[in-house]
Amino acid sequence: MTESFVPGNMPAQLAGKRILVLNWRDIKHSQAGGAEQYMHEISRRWIENGAEVTWFTGREEHQAAEGVVDGIRIIRSGGPLALYGQAALKLLQTRNWFDGVIDCQNGIPFFAPLFLPRQMPIIQLIHHVHQDQFRTRFSAPMAAVGRFLEGTGAKAVYGNRAIAAVSPSTRFELRKLGFSGPIHVVPNGTIEVPHTVGPRDPEPTVVVVSRLVPHKRLDLLLGQFAVAARSVPKLRLEIVGDGPERRRLQQLAMDLGLDDIVTFHGYQPDEVRNSLLNRAWLTVSTSASEGWGCSVIEAAAWGVPCLALRVPGIRDSVVDGSTGWLVDTAKDFGTAMVDALKTLSRQDVARDISAQCQEWARCFTWDRSAALLAGVLLEEEALRRGGDAKGIARSDMSTLVHFDLPAGANLQAILRPTDEVAEDQGRVSVLMKGRDEFEAFAVMRRIGVVSAELRAVGRSTLLAGPGSTFTPVDAVDGL
Repeated sequence: MTESFVPGNMPAQLAGKRILVLNWRDIKHSQAGGAEQYMHEISRRWIENGAEVTWFTGREEHQAAEGVVDGIRIIRSGGPLALYGQAALKLLQTRNWFDGVIDCQNGIPFFAPLFLPRQMPIIQLIHHVHQDQFRTRFSAPMAAVGRFLEGTGAKAVYGNRAIAAVSPSTRFELRKLGFSGPIHVVPNGTIEVPHTVGPRDPEPTVVVVSRLVPHKRLDLLLGQFAVAARSVPKLRLEIVGDGPERRRLQQLAMDLGLDDIVTFHGYQPDEVRNSLLNRAWLTVSTSASEGWGCSVIEAAAWGVPCLALRVPGIRDSVVDGSTGWLVDTAKDFGTAMVDALKTLSRQDVARDISAQCQEWARCFTWDRSAALLAGVLLEEEALRRGGDAKGIARSDMSTLVHFDLPAGANLQAILRPTDEVAEDQGRVSVLMKGRDEFEAFAVMRRIGVVSAELRAVGRSTLLAGPGSTFTPVDAVDGL
């Protein structure tokens, strides 16, 4: 795989800039999860490139009001709801301290534009849309407030400011809510892909790494696993993770007669989790919806394919038919599990699928995520500081261009900060964001490129980037 990069080394262009991150938890919070890891990993890399990064975040009783974690200054104040009022006061007090803001929305936005100068570049970072979750987790009046704040309220306050979404699914859901400004896809990174994997367990083994919370729907999984267990001898299920649903799920496993073939490991350190994944045949997901499938890609790094329901986020992280299989209806999940395990019982097929999984996982690095989000911030900064709005990517279309760079041509002159470039022995590949094939070809002509391969990209190519050797089966966003 050739190396992908964004033009002009975007993280290095943040050197000397003071970046503020608004997030409801920091990485040391007892309930920190994937959203916190995402912004923490990116913040670390920005600091390594010379930026100053400060977080305003919530505070647990045992946490200090201020601290430094991996070079990141953390300012903590307020609980899950009081945090937002405290953040507003902090923003008013420090409105000219920072050069850019990453406003991480976890259902409730911080509404940073209300408290900061109009020219301040502010990027809304959104992992997934919570409209349905508000309906299932809160009373009707509170759910209505949540839906309003996430949708109508956010559109009114943020206007056409740029949004960074972690997946095409999240971008699609935001478009359904009526957000019309630029929405850039900046996927998660993942663990380092091991050079060698296996051997797998001799008996068919399914490993799931998940928080045990309602929307992950592990109860649905257990019911369908019982169906599969009737057809697959010696089948086992290993569940890694903890949460409020654990006791209920353990009781359900007993009620279904699965207690001798289902093991609840609880929370485990990375080395134990990795050891279990390394032995697995398959991982599965019955989640109702996600922004992205972090655990799916972690499993793929160990060469483990995923069987999952075709839901937002997961349908992005599983490449159907290449790195796993997507199931349309929950009632068919058990039968699909039997079919997947039968396929994986053939060692030659399992070996090929494992290799594809690892190649897919190699597309997702935190260095790449940090570069892409830096490009979004710098593009928004150029617009807010009086730049040319015509140069900003507003379309969701993207085009992949392959060409030989003419001698003396200035590639940087035609690239946006959010474009992505890869080079291999003089052959250049550019993932042009916000341009269709006709626009991309016109841009290439400006630097003297008259012969190029161009094609519109779908979900998987957009996620993989121009430097990947993975050959995805593309799908149209939202379908």
